[in-house]
Formats: sequence, C-alpha cells, structure tokens
Amino acid sequence: MTKNKCRCRMYRWCAALMLWCGWALCYGAVTDGEREVVNLNRKWAYQRGDFPGAEQTGYDDSGWEHIGLPHSFSIPYFMSKDFYTGYGWYRKTLELSKKDLKKDLFLEFDGVFQEAEVYVNGELAGAHRGGYTGFNVRITPYARRGQNQIAIRVNNLWQPDLAPRGGEHVFSGGIYRNVRLVKKHPVHIDWYGTFVTTPTLEANAGRSSTVHVRTKVRNNAEETGEYRLKIQVIDDNGHTVTACDTMQRVEAGQTVNFEQTTETIPGVALWHPSHPHLYVLVSELYSGNKLVDREETPFGFRWFRWTADGGFFLNGEHFFFHGANVHQDQAGWGDAVTEEATRRDVRMIKEAGFDMIRGSHYPHSPAFSEACDREGLLLWSECPFWATAGPKVDGSWTASAYPVKESDIEGFERSVLQQLEEMIRIHHNHPSVFVWSMSNEPFFTVESTIPSVKRLLEKLVNRAHELDPTRPAAVGGAQRPLGADRIDRIGDVAGYNGDGANIADFQSPGHPSVVTEYGSTFADRPGEYIPGWGDLARDEGWKGRTWRGGQVIWCGFDHGSIFGDYMAKLGIVDYFRLPKRSWYWYRNEYTHQAPPQWPVEGQPARLRLTASKTTDIRTDGTDDVQLIVTVLDAEGRELSNSPDVRLSVVSGPGEFPTGRSITFSADSDIRIQDGKAAIALRAYYAGRTIVVVSSEGLESARLELEFVDGPHYREGHSWQVKERPYVRFVSEQVQKDMQWYGPDSPVFASSSAPGYSSGLAADGEISTYWLPADDDVRPSLTLDVERTLMLRMVKSSFAEGFAGRCVVEVSADGKQWQAVADAVSRSKGKWDIQLEKPVKARFVRFSFTQGDTSVRPALAEVEAGGTVAE
Repeated sequence: MTKNKCRCRMYRWCAALMLWCGWALCYGAVTDGEREVVNLNRKWAYQRGDFPGAEQTGYDDSGWEHIGLPHSFSIPYFMSKDFYTGYGWYRKTLELSKKDLKKDLFLEFDGVFQEAEVYVNGELAGAHRGGYTGFNVRITPYARRGQNQIAIRVNNLWQPDLAPRGGEHVFSGGIYRNVRLVKKHPVHIDWYGTFVTTPTLEANAGRSSTVHVRTKVRNNAEETGEYRLKIQVIDDNGHTVTACDTMQRVEAGQTVNFEQTTETIPGVALWHPSHPHLYVLVSELYSGNKLVDREETPFGFRWFRWTADGGFFLNGEHFFFHGANVHQDQAGWGDAVTEEATRRDVRMIKEAGFDMIRGSHYPHSPAFSEACDREGLLLWSECPFWATAGPKVDGSWTASAYPVKESDIEGFERSVLQQLEEMIRIHHNHPSVFVWSMSNEPFFTVESTIPSVKRLLEKLVNRAHELDPTRPAAVGGAQRPLGADRIDRIGDVAGYNGDGANIADFQSPGHPSVVTEYGSTFADRPGEYIPGWGDLARDEGWKGRTWRGGQVIWCGFDHGSIFGDYMAKLGIVDYFRLPKRSWYWYRNEYTHQAPPQWPVEGQPARLRLTASKTTDIRTDGTDDVQLIVTVLDAEGRELSNSPDVRLSVVSGPGEFPTGRSITFSADSDIRIQDGKAAIALRAYYAGRTIVVVSSEGLESARLELEFVDGPHYREGHSWQVKERPYVRFVSEQVQKDMQWYGPDSPVFASSSAPGYSSGLAADGEISTYWLPADDDVRPSLTLDVERTLMLRMVKSSFAEGFAGRCVVEVSADGKQWQAVADAVSRSKGKWDIQLEKPVKARFVRFSFTQGDTSVRPALAEVEAGGTVAE
C-alpha cells in the first residue's frame, strides 16, 4: 500500500546550504542518517603477479609494496605501446566495531580493470567483470568484529567473452578508481537506486516542471515494515522548492520501487553549457520517526531532441555543439587518475571553448560526469563495445569486435549488455549526459559476424530505451559498413568518424547525425598553431551543416596507444596536460582569447615552479596538485630551451608516479619540451610539503604545499612510498609477420561520383569501387590506415579500364610524401607494389592524370601491408 503527500514550499531550508557545499568530512568518513561512507583509498599492500593463498588472513604481505588508490599495474606509465598483462593483488585490513556489524556493509568500486575477485577474511564475497563500470559487493555475511582482511585479485587478461575485445588505447590493469566502505541500515536506498526525471519540462517550454523520482529501496532485514520516503528538491541558492512524502510496505528480503511525482515547480533554472544550473534531490528514508538512510542526488532541468534535417536542439533552441574526444589516462599515473585530475581535464576542454565531450570509448568515472555537469559540457557516454583495425586474432587487442567462436557469443553479449546497464544506472542522473552510445566502430570485426553485430546493436538500443526513455541511443563509429549491412540507422543517432563526414551516401540528411571524430593531427608539443579539421576542411564543412548535431575533434588529449606514438599523440593537449598550440587556436576561434607569446630559444638562467593549487589538497586519493616547470632567462622570459630538470619532495608527504622524485629529459619518455614540464603530485598523509625543482647551472625554485584531512605525516613512521624508477615496458611478443590494413579504414578522395563514394575503395568488396566526379581533372584517393607502419607492400585493384598515369605516394604525417610507384595503367586488374625497403608511412595516396578522359580511374580496393612502427 502506498500513500502520497506532496507539497511545495518556497522558504529557505536551514541546512540546505551546508548540504550543497558538501558533507562533513573526517578522514574520508561521511555520515548521513545511519549511512556512513568511508573512503578506502589510503594504505593498501600491492604486489604484481598471481599469489595462491593471498586471500587468506594469515598470508604474509610484509614484503609487498605500500600504495594508495587509484592505482594501476603500469605505474609509472608514459605512453608506451606495451603494458603488463596478468594479475595483481591488493590487500587491506579493515577495523569493524560491534556497532558496525549491526549495519549492512558494502564495498563500492568506481572501476577495476578488468576482472576483480573480492575476498573478505578468506572467502569470496563477490566478483565483477568489466573494466569501466562500477560495482558494489555486500560483505555483511563475511564481516567480523575487529580486524577484517580484504584481498582483491585483479587481472587485465584479454578474454574472448568480455567487452571490449579490441581497441586502440592501452588496457592496463588495476583498481584505478575509488573504493569506499558503505555502512547502511539493513533497509536502505539501493546502490545508484535513485532515478530522477523532469517529465513536464518540455511541454511547459522550460518554464516549469514536475520532478518524478523512482527510488529502489532494499530490505536486507529479517522483518517486513512500513517505510516513509521523503524527497526534497533544493535549488542552487539553498532553497527547498518542493517536497514529497510516500509511505510503502517493504517486504523482508525484497527490493521495491517508490514512485513519486512532485507538484509543478515554477520558474526552474535550466541546465545549459552557458549556465549549468544544478539542483539537489535529498532523499530521506524513515522507519516511523527514525531516519534510517539519506542520500543526495544532483540533477538538472533540461530537454533535447535531435532531428534528421534540423540538427540538435537543447531547451528548445538549435544548438550546434563543438566537442572533443577524451581518454582518461594521464602522464605517469596512466588510468589511475584522481577526481581532481579528471576535473582539470574537463576544465581544459571548457576553457578552449568546447561545449561537448565524447567519452571515448567507454564509460568514464562518476567524477567525470559530475565535472561535466558543473562546468557545463554535454557528455556523450559510450558503452565499451568497440574494436580497431589489425589482425582479427583472438588473444590480441585487435581481435574481431564480435566473437568468432560460438562458445564465446552468449557470454560476450551478456557482458556488453551488463556494462550498458551499469553505465546507465551509474550516470543517468547527470544532466550533462545527453546520449547513450552503444559502440565505437564495431564494424572492425570478422566479416561473417556483421549480421550478429547488427543484431547485438539492436538489442542494445532496445535495452537503452527500456532503461532510460529520456535519452537517445546512438551508434557511434557508424560510418561502416557501406551498402546493405550499414549500421548507422539502427540507433536514434548516428556518429560518423573520420571520412564518415563526407562519404557521399551520408551527405544528405535522413537520420539524426553527428561527426563523432574528425582531425587526427599528429604533433609533439608545441606543434603548429592550426586546427585539425581533417576531412571537415572540404567546402568549409568545419563551419557546420544545419542537419548535423555537431562535430567532435579527435582528440582532446594525447593518450597511451597500442599502436605507439603516431596514434598516441593526436591530441590538442599533450600527455602531461600541457596545451599544444592547436589548443590555443581553438580557444581563440571559440572564445576569442588571443594566444600567449610563444617561447623562443635563449640563455636559460632559472626555473619557475607553479602549482594548480597550494593549499587544502586532500589526502584520500581523490585530490592532487599539478606542478608545472618553466625555463626562464635572467629577465623572467619563458624560453623554449629544454634542459634536464628534476622535481624532488625534500620534506613532508607526497609522491610522484616515480616515487619521491622525477627527472624530465628532452630525449626520454618523461619529457620536457618547449621549455616546460608537468606532472601530478599526490599524498596520502596530511602535512606541509616542500618541493624543489633543479637543473644543472640554473637557479632552482621551491614550492610549499599543504595537504589536509588525513593522518599526519611522520618522517620515519608513516608508510613511505617506494621509489619506482621508470623503465619502458616491452612486451615479450615481437611482431614479425606482416599485417594488412585497409578494409573499413578511412579513405579520402578529391571527389566522388554519386553512388561511388571513396569508402567503397576499402570496403572489402571487389565488386564495389570509387569513381571521381566527371569534372575532376586530377583525381586522387588517400587511404589512412590510422597507425604508422613500416610499410612493405601496397595492394590495389582496379574495377574498370583506365588509360592514364598513376602515381602512388606514401607519407607518415600527410605533409611530406614519397613516391613508391609511377606507372601507366591500361586495364582493370590487380596492381601490387613491393617496396625495396620498408618505409615509415600512415597514408597511401593514388594520384591520377587521365589520358582518355572518358574513362575515369575506378579503384575497387586498396590495402597496405607492414608492421606497426616503433
């Protein structure tokens, strides 16, 4: 039986402002009603490898490394294409009181890559598969008074039935996001169990709306009872604008949904990238007059729609968004970045004038979504169903997107659906999230599995609609395959990558769409002061098309890639989070802020050391500080000289990914470039820290930092970070066999005849082909294999007779070209070009000079063979 009572009150709630500013904090513990949340990032024992018996309470881990979370197997990591794969163990002792044992106890994880087994006092309490979505484990049955041993066995092994089966970035293992102990009343609001919507907002043209809340309440007690759920909506001024009470019977051992709808709230402040207004839903669960659980859920009022011919509309107005693809990893720490590092990333994208982020190509952390909410960036959230070009061999991260063995199919589909459901459950209340994306380029799969890929995408779209009917379900990376097997119409929105923006078949509207990737401009910092429009440069497509939702650059930040530097360094910000000059170009274009004066070569005299902040740096693994070193001359002018520099913690708490010090060199992976170096420093103890930067012959600099809210650092007594000298990880697997790239890779042409788009020259079908337009007197076609090869061979097939000259050139950067063949082709057929010696190349270009202009060149297939360059 349910009883509802709703009321609207326009008065200041005395505690609201305190709630909005944050919970009271004490050593990572947060108390709300009977719920207590304890941050567990501090003080773990870790050892890489697999250790039988390490789950047992008596296991000796005294020789293990002392670490804090977030953590990665790969730390320190600096963009190597190889990384350790295998197992790692984490152990921690928890002290629980008699009072604690009366609670329902949970371990909550924001992300573990990619399989975790959680043991409590030697017993398996739970497990999770999937590296990008959080999970919780109920440990109540295994807990005891006093000391409790938590042991977590993690692996990042490639698994045939676990998504993703492939991808271009790196897949380092570890507990790389936050961990919490949550103590709840046995009857409580379930993990991410609150779902907030604003059902009447669009109908009321944004002027007012009700708020609908569905709340999962779980009863893990032995008794059935009546429980009252009170909800309050609080605006960003601390006012309670509406409230609602519901009474419901909750059976023992059951989960029930409380469905509540408030009265209409007038004059709501809308969430928008230019004014990201947020509200807070406060949910309080009562047994009689006793508060048993309490939770706060930020949300926002906004609505959107997407049309095939009109583009994207936000809050009833046309909105063409400019976005950036973002990977999560950063210099030294790899994927194991703090919440504050995540916020810095989001702020950098916002500062350059972008208003949208594509979370490529997996669900990002809850902190990432929260940062997008607060900074005002639309967030395209993506399920990790994706793959990449390369040999489709099981056991590698270039495997077929969809399983090739029947025995793996059921488990794989279950894995993708599970991670989609977890992504939606975790992120659904964030107003920044405006799309659920099912995939990225799932067409990189064994050809026979394409029908199965389509069926799985249809399942995912339908499931997304069931779980959240308020947002569109997109198919990301949908520019292939062409023809009858195309996947771009399966979802509500199609995201086209690379050449997808200009493939002829996709130029006319007919389905809501967006350019989810453009650009891919390789550069070491500082790079050039230019944009990276890629194929959007044609016909000034970068200025937008009315029927497109927006455009998203590849990519925002450099990131680790299994294909090495030439795929890793495509960002407008480098791996150390220092902007390249292209970042300043976009900032000037979008915000009209002029770039700084570029540093020049000079006579170095001293160093400058600055920090993203110097005080109130938390010590629970959620916070850190970004340190930036700049080379100056005697007058204080910034120079481009890049001598070796060393950062050292000389006193107090703090650690770099390499330990208590780190050295930057122009010719190493830990680089100083263009006169600047940067790295993040974190600590797990409170106290004052002195950091010094030095370089031979230069005046050094020092900085004082204040770390707070943790046990005080005591020299010689507190856990000391182990020195972690950096050695680039090199895989024992050596690539020897030639690999072939081309099918489904981006292809760019000088022009295309109707029905003969450039993509047909790399679709794997000899019966389809590219033709230039009739008026194209110097036609050309360029294949981009999207990784740099030591190129050995180029294969091509012509579909029609052609009398004229064909020059084949290759390039590593798309600027400097080298001819590898020059011939006259007079008949259809194959043309294989064997290079005398391997050439470093990413692009292959065919340029034609027509003899008989009535017969145009018709390229049916182009492939490039070689090994991935170091």
